Amino acid sequence: MSASGCRVRGRVACVQFPSHRDGFTFDYLGYDGADLAPSDYQETWDLQRAVHGRVVAQEIGPQVLYVQHPPVYTAGRRTLESERPFDGTPVVDVDRGGKITYHGPGQLVGYPIVTLTRAIGPLEYVRRLEQAVIEVLEPLGVHGTRVDGRTGVWLPADAGRPERKICAIGIRVARMTTMHGFALNVTSASCGPFGNIVPCGIDDAGVTSIEDEMGGPPPSLIDIATQLEPLLAQHLGFALTPRP
Repeated sequence: MSASGCRVRGRVACVQFPSHRDGFTFDYLGYDGADLAPSDYQETWDLQRAVHGRVVAQEIGPQVLYVQHPPVYTAGRRTLESERPFDGTPVVDVDRGGKITYHGPGQLVGYPIVTLTRAIGPLEYVRRLEQAVIEVLEPLGVHGTRVDGRTGVWLPADAGRPERKICAIGIRVARMTTMHGFALNVTSASCGPFGNIVPCGIDDAGVTSIEDEMGGPPPSLIDIATQLEPLLAQHLGFALTPRP
């Protein structure tokens, strides 16, 4: 039984390290006492849907699921057959917007499950996710930014390097409540498999990680996740507004 009270099959059925902050529950899936052990994508998606149903029913408050996945590509609704990889890595078709992306070791994935409001719709919600990530990167000397017309958090082009994405964001909203979320590249190892695809359908930009931008060992996934807690609670605080 997880902190959210949802039973699912498989290895992620037990959330081992729930954290509660400012009305939010942060569930650390696969926490092994040191960091986040990889958790199967399909099983985590099942858990997302179970938690989503309980948030919609107002049985529980806003949730954020933190996870690290084993290597997997996820194909959004706009993915073309020609954009799929052929390296043998699993590809899961998902119900979020956008195209294909990669999840794997060294990447912190966050799935906020929160109810939007009339004032805070999907676009503003995405901008708030971006802002939380930008703010968690800043103390590390990694100066993330937004790029007009593109979702996610980016590093600006510099000498010899194009614009490069450090955090991808893709969401689905059902019954005014969000699913899916963000994927922040922490270690340089998390970037290699992006070479088998055109990430999110963008072919004129690169991919980077906290480690690449710092030029040295990055914090652990668990450290980044805990530092994100107050930022997500702040920027997604609208989700605590009582519903009629």
